[in-house]
Amino acid sequence: MEDKKCNFCGKANYENRRTDYLYSYKGNYLLVPNTPVEVCTNCGMVYYDAKVLKSIEKRFFAIQRKLEKPDHYMDVPVSAYA
Repeated sequence: MEDKKCNFCGKANYENRRTDYLYSYKGNYLLVPNTPVEVCTNCGMVYYDAKVLKSIEKRFFAIQRKLEKPDHYMDVPVSAYA
């Protein structure tokens, strides 16, 4: 992030990293590993580029409509808290 300050702590020190991003919509999920993010090195706040998020959303809906195939499927265990 060039010449921008963290919205949480106000510092301007960022580091480019990769992380897993979980997109969810109406009970359906898409796990996107290796997603680029910028992380504030002072407080750890994570910032995603809008273009990256839009691309993930577009791919999610293409997979839901069976226009694209995901790399693979995985089982996710579910357990209610209360």
